[in-house]
Amino acid sequence: MAAQFGPHRWSAGGHPDTGRHRGARFTVADLTGARFVDCDLTGVKIVDSWLVGMDVSGHVERLSVNGVDVTDYVAAELDRRHPERVQLRGMRDADDFRAMADTMTTLWSAAVARAERLPEAARHERVDGEWSFAETLRHLVFITDSWASRTVLDEELPYHRIGLPQTAYSRADATALGIEVDATPAWAEILAARADRTAVLAGILADLTDAGLRRSCARLPAPGYPAGPRVVAECLAVVLDEECDHYRFAVRDLAVVEARYAGGSG
Repeated sequence: MAAQFGPHRWSAGGHPDTGRHRGARFTVADLTGARFVDCDLTGVKIVDSWLVGMDVSGHVERLSVNGVDVTDYVAAELDRRHPERVQLRGMRDADDFRAMADTMTTLWSAAVARAERLPEAARHERVDGEWSFAETLRHLVFITDSWASRTVLDEELPYHRIGLPQTAYSRADATALGIEVDATPAWAEILAARADRTAVLAGILADLTDAGLRRSCARLPAPGYPAGPRVVAECLAVVLDEECDHYRFAVRDLAVVEARYAGGSG
């Protein structure tokens, strides 16, 4: 099997004004401190501007800074820091999927152990407005529910009440699925939900064959996702891609929280 898995993009179907700024032009504008979250910045061009302390994260292709394409440099540095990214891109058969899941389980277990050395409040602490460590685990519960239980296992409503959809996901749709977006679950409940969903993924992978990877899935991951045929390989690749990306974000912010408490600010 020689499959290639591209970036997962979700359609913000519940937000009719997402195209409101398409083609906008900002001239001699002060955007100091502006924040762009879950935005499509394809084709954006910034000319003769001050980019001091700018922080960019997301799916990057053909990023040019002062005429120099830095895409490959950034990707190579991320691969050096997080070799699991290379393993993810190299998945081809069922054994590769199992190995990738094992890698992420090991990495997340170590990250959770680090988080548990902090006070519980620290695990719910946000860094620069990003999801807390606890919220990230809740999001991965939703991802497994959507892209493993719903699609691969064909379960109609597998969603855990404390799962956390992506920021742009329709609150009405989330509520209809039984998800309590504003829930504030305790750490123990989050860990229990996470462990259950990790077991679900392991169960799917245990007997997975290469032929099984090519099986079509009938259901959308959740309301609001774009329609279209999906196979098991694509769905499981999304789960593992999310596990990989959010691990990177989680340990990045965990280091900041650890430093805060080490310095006595907690």
